[in-house]
Amino acid sequence: MTAYEKSDAAIANLSAEQYRVTQENGTERPGTGEYLYNKEPGIYVDIVSGEPLFASSDKFESGCGWPSFTKPIEPVNVSELRDISHGMIRTEVRSTHGDSHLGHVFEDGPVDRGGLRYCINSASLRFVHRDDMEDEGYASYLDQVEEI
Repeated sequence: MTAYEKSDAAIANLSAEQYRVTQENGTERPGTGEYLYNKEPGIYVDIVSGEPLFASSDKFESGCGWPSFTKPIEPVNVSELRDISHGMIRTEVRSTHGDSHLGHVFEDGPVDRGGLRYCINSASLRFVHRDDMEDEGYASYLDQVEEI
């Protein structure tokens, strides 16, 4: 059993938009997500399970309308699946333990940072500010968060 898991209680606490995105494979309208313009230092965790997903130091402005990251903070917490919905072939990104739909990954990210763009719905995330990471049990990731 892992410290990060999906629970009925966590699902019950989701807003309608968070539920639609994470449990029904929905997508936020571009430009509307809570974390699109967040530039604070910290990490982004799964809204359902709390598993660490992305670091603010790997976030970049892609212009796509959703928060974008160059890589997961903990690759084992992010699963990539073939998605053939909507007449396209894409790679869906889901949290491993929470099984939340997060978004998609594309190969048009910054070349000097690996070339990937993890295009993620804000509704699937919870931001933990660097100042709160230790208290919330994420101290082991502090070295992956930039200094101000």
